[in-house]
This record gives sequence, structure tokens and C-alpha cells, in this order.
Amino acid sequence: MKPNGSTRDAIIYKLRSQGRMQISVIAHQLGLTEMAIRRHMHELAKQGYVSIISIKQAMGRPLHAYELTPKAEELFPRNYQLLTVDLLSELENDPHTKPYIDRMFQGRKQKLLQRYAINMKHKDLAGRVEELAHIQQAGGYMAETQQDEHYYYIEEYNCPIKGVADHYHQACQCELELFQELLDAPVERIECLAKGGAKCNYRIPIHSKSNKQS
Repeated sequence: MKPNGSTRDAIIYKLRSQGRMQISVIAHQLGLTEMAIRRHMHELAKQGYVSIISIKQAMGRPLHAYELTPKAEELFPRNYQLLTVDLLSELENDPHTKPYIDRMFQGRKQKLLQRYAINMKHKDLAGRVEELAHIQQAGGYMAETQQDEHYYYIEEYNCPIKGVADHYHQACQCELELFQELLDAPVERIECLAKGGAKCNYRIPIHSKSNKQS
């Protein structure tokens, strides 16, 4: 899910990418009044998409914060995961077809590589990182880029194929390999949604031997 200009979607995006938040913080980040945010929160709570959490303090009244409920998962992109897992399990249950699972994931990786390699041409590493984040964002991964003194980061707050990746870690491994080949640089995954992380986080050294224009 990507914010499309509506306050409601912007609030949902904030809660997804930053986790539990107070109304005052959301209002500040979006440049809106707390009353406006509260109205949207009330409606989202009525629809079952957010819940209110009381945070105890050493002194004074508890603070109230909001977080997305499991029902909110339906607001984010999903790719027929149950059907895919069922079909893959059929292959897995037959010793004659089980080896094809790895081949299928590798085949998908190669198709994505062929599809997006042209986008990386004549870009330096910084440009390739930005382009890859754009590709992932368009694919529903809620991708953002960050940078510090030594590394670029691609952070994905949603995984449209998480239901598949939870059962078949080949999906995660092939995504990592795809990133390495598209960026032509070392890529390390330091956090993974399929392994209980809050996001998928990929780290790329800024000064790499492969840091050249394609």
C-alpha cells in the first residue's frame, strides 16, 4: 500500500512503517491537527483496522497509542498466496517433483533479472539502489531507501508474498540474489519479515569494488 493523497491512507502507512504511534506524533508528522487525526482513528477503529493501546507511566495518566490490527493486513497487497503455497506443497510431497521447487524460484529470479536489468544501465550504485527501491515500491513492498556514512539501505515494510516466504525460504534467498545481481554489489539482509522482523532490511556498502556504472 502506498499513500495516495488521502489522510486515511497516510495514517495507515505511518502505522505500518513505524508501528505503534500516538495521535500527537502522527499529527505532527502529517502536519494536521490532532482532532483531524482522531476523527480518522475513530473511523478506522470502528472498521476494525486499528486498536488503542494504553501505555502505563511512572506518574500521571496512561498514554494512549494506536496500532494496526491483524484485520488491517487486507489493506495491503497480497498475491494469491494460499493457492501458491498449496501448489508448491503438491510438488514438495512428491519426491520426483520436489527438486522443481528450487528451479521454479530460480526461474522466477531470472525472469525478474531480465525484466529489470535494463533499468540499471548507465547508473552508478546510488542510482541503482534508488531504482531498485522504486521497482519494489511499485510491486507493493512499501520500499524506502536510507543511507549512513558507510551503507545504503533498502527497507521493505510489506511483503506481498509473505505467505509463500513463510513456508519457502527460497523466495527470500532468490530476492537477495536478485538484489545482488541487479545492484552489482554485495547485499546483506539484516532483518527479514518472514523470520519475525518488523521489515526486510537490505544493507549495501557505499564503497564497494563493484561500485561502478553498468
